[in-house]
Amino acid sequence: MSVSRRQFLLATGGLLGLPALGAWRAAWAHDSRMLAAQLAEPRQSLINPATLARFVDPLPIPPLQAPQEHRAHPAYPQRKLPYYRMEMRAFQSRLHRDLPRTTQWGYQGSMPGPTLQAVRGEPMLVEWVNALPQQHLLPVDHRIHGAERSKPEVRAVTHVHGARVPADSDGWPEDWLAPGRSVLYHYPNAQDAATLWYHDHAMGITRLNIYAGLLGAFIVRDPEEQALGLPSGECDLPLILCDRLIAQNGQLYYPVSDDPEAPWVSECYGNAVLCNGKLFPYADVEPRRYRLRLINAANARHFNLSLSHRHAFMQIASDQGLLPAPVERERIELYPAERADVVVDFAGMDGQTIELRDQSDAILQFRVRDRGRRDTAALPAVLRAVPRIDPATAVCDRVLTLGEMDDANGGAMMMMLGGKHWSAPITETPRQDSVEIWSLVNVTGDVHPIHLHLVRFQVIERRPFDLFAWNAHRTLKYTGPGVPPPPHEAGWKDTVRADPGMVTRIVMRFEGEPGRYVWHCHLLEHEDNEMMRPFMLLPRT
Repeated sequence: MSVSRRQFLLATGGLLGLPALGAWRAAWAHDSRMLAAQLAEPRQSLINPATLARFVDPLPIPPLQAPQEHRAHPAYPQRKLPYYRMEMRAFQSRLHRDLPRTTQWGYQGSMPGPTLQAVRGEPMLVEWVNALPQQHLLPVDHRIHGAERSKPEVRAVTHVHGARVPADSDGWPEDWLAPGRSVLYHYPNAQDAATLWYHDHAMGITRLNIYAGLLGAFIVRDPEEQALGLPSGECDLPLILCDRLIAQNGQLYYPVSDDPEAPWVSECYGNAVLCNGKLFPYADVEPRRYRLRLINAANARHFNLSLSHRHAFMQIASDQGLLPAPVERERIELYPAERADVVVDFAGMDGQTIELRDQSDAILQFRVRDRGRRDTAALPAVLRAVPRIDPATAVCDRVLTLGEMDDANGGAMMMMLGGKHWSAPITETPRQDSVEIWSLVNVTGDVHPIHLHLVRFQVIERRPFDLFAWNAHRTLKYTGPGVPPPPHEAGWKDTVRADPGMVTRIVMRFEGEPGRYVWHCHLLEHEDNEMMRPFMLLPRT
């Protein structure tokens, strides 16, 4: 195994045992260095977002997708299910008023795509249609597993991130569709209300397809959440955040390596942050409460979000739904694929503006204007019970490394899970309804957001360990006490931040239908280059 960035510091304790803020600062410094490097020698001239006028474009609100009809499905012989047709196609739009039109790919020809809305226990059918061009918009690395020249350059398969679905509707990375093909997926929606999102998941080119624009929100609602009187309708806004590099001609620029035969780069960072597909948009709001569904859809960037004037967020939900109680926060940290639902109260701010910021950089401006409508409801002190899974009930504790390895054939470095390639035999075989602990041992210098398909989980702790002892003998020797999750991680998760030099321990019950699923790092460049592994959910005994 090669020595990764900051690994020496990790081994000698330079980053071990840092509190969450220290770990975040290290990650932010890493992100900044990577962005600076990618801006230093781009293959073409890029725009500088700082030169653009701010807050001249209205915030786009993705429309709710309506079902086209109702259709029969073998799993429901006595009824017909709402059927949606979602077409992936190329389109052009302006990311900013003063930029040329940008070619992108999107569901229903927009980025983000339309919002799909479901109700718990009400199943639905979605036909995902690949109507994309034959040639890719961005540089494909054919040396990466799954992206060989023998395969079509343009391939796509959709995964609803956080959905509990049968394996054949989960978006298996090798079940991709070439242009002109489609597939019908079945979503039972047998899960609590939550902010999910859908995106491409094609083997070897996920990073390119999502960067091109293949993503959108998928919201599950349920009666228990609706009874809480949370902001709804026009006051319930999905805010999908991602970063991009934009060429002077308005086209997306994706960074590449110095080797034209192997253009993969380890991470992609942009200097332009888009909110719902726009750069520096504004939103007209009223002096009342709003629910903001924050989704990090970036390839690798993590966001550290705040409101101007030190206005507070009240976080009410994380990846898989409501927290036990609201948590007041000045800052919201989101790593790729993480979500946070927050309530922001604009009461008493008529005529003022307030900005959503990442670091000190503005992303979105809210303009508060009174239209005479009043909001008299209060945020409940209790939201939803989150029964804790007792770690003592786990049938096993899987110790799984997050590492990296040089390619023996001289290609790019590969990111690894458990030291195994994607194509190695399946080693994680939980049984249906069993409880397991997964201990994620991060031996790299990067923060890795780890996502498990199918299941929701709870964070037990993060605990520092001796990297020398691990590398020498594969001995897990802890060097300090475990750090329990903060209140905003006390709910259900499907993506967890695994810090460098730490063992991140999660516990889950494997509910759902038996079959093949995957787990992976949600830094998309890592996921595309071997940092993804299958697991097999076996039937209960």
